[in-house]
Amino acid sequence: MLDFETVTLTDPASSLTATFVPGAGMVGTSLTDGADEFLGQRRGLEAYVARGKTMGIPILYPWANRLSANHYEVDGAVVTLTSGAGGVRTDDHGAPMHGVLAAYPGWLVTDRTANSVTAALDFGKPQLLASFPFPHVLTQRVTLENRRLTIETTVRPTAAASVPLCFGYHPYLTIPGVPRGQWTLTTPAMRHLPVDATGIPTGTHEQRSASSEQLGDTAYDDGFDQVPDGAVFTLVAADRRIDVTFETGYPAAQLFAPPGDDLIGIEPMAAPTDSLRRGGYRTAAPGKPETARFSITVS
Repeated sequence: MLDFETVTLTDPASSLTATFVPGAGMVGTSLTDGADEFLGQRRGLEAYVARGKTMGIPILYPWANRLSANHYEVDGAVVTLTSGAGGVRTDDHGAPMHGVLAAYPGWLVTDRTANSVTAALDFGKPQLLASFPFPHVLTQRVTLENRRLTIETTVRPTAAASVPLCFGYHPYLTIPGVPRGQWTLTTPAMRHLPVDATGIPTGTHEQRSASSEQLGDTAYDDGFDQVPDGAVFTLVAADRRIDVTFETGYPAAQLFAPPGDDLIGIEPMAAPTDSLRRGGYRTAAPGKPETARFSITVS
């Protein structure tokens, strides 16, 4: 039986509430309006803590999705990742998956009000630096106001090295009481990055115009880049609407909708899948912290 302290935020302007668990990686476990739950619960918090099986709104850090090998190079230095060590988990193909902070207990709440919480993590501990040797402080500020949940993430280097920005989030969204076949998904113009059978980008790309279509039984596990600041992804069904806005700092996205599951992941990413190995990512330089922000509005 899990016994974690939870933080539940209340919207001063509506009946919307949001719940986060600092001791389990600052994962968002609930976004509700009365009895209606808008986050996909999947296998639940227990499976997330025990096996890293994502649910709700997890942070994927310091890389989102997969890497194409168990090592990467930064400024001539090679970092080797070992499955089961330093928080590294691998998928069925042996690819390092979703970083090292799944359910990580080291978050400390530094500020809290009725509708906001700020938590910080010192990424300077040896077990974390073994997989990502860039000392920094990682901060999340979560606010719920006017039916909008905003998550702001800041990376502040604490040593001479710049910190690669390849992280992301995986909000699993659902519209309660309406089968997913009746959901309409609207996406902005962006560039599609096809992947191979193991989920790694092939290196090809194709422009994708803004579109709006019924989700039906379409399965997604697709990556995109060239997502502009302020881009909005919208999910609509019956009298419910969810807008996911990539406000700033997220030029890439992943859409994930497994067949037979009434949810979709709309994933803001600081860089496309496998960027930690391929390069092309932004960095947070010493003395110049970087902040990224996205929001989820339920109406």
